[in-house]
Amino acid sequence: MQEGTIIQMLVYLFSAGVTIGAVMWRIRELEKKVDKHNGLIERMVVVEQSTKSAHYRIDRLEREETA
Repeated sequence: MQEGTIIQMLVYLFSAGVTIGAVMWRIRELEKKVDKHNGLIERMVVVEQSTKSAHYRIDRLEREETA
């Protein structure tokens, strides 16, 4: 093989490695964002349940007050 061909193959391999590394890094960053989003969803469920319970108690107190 000619020296130029070997160098060109090495450049291609290096470029492929850098590209794969960048894609893997981006995937990890997106996974972190998804995990953060999922945590928010879980917290919102708890807040919604608490709000529902508070509304139930308020409604009950209003009924007792008018009775």
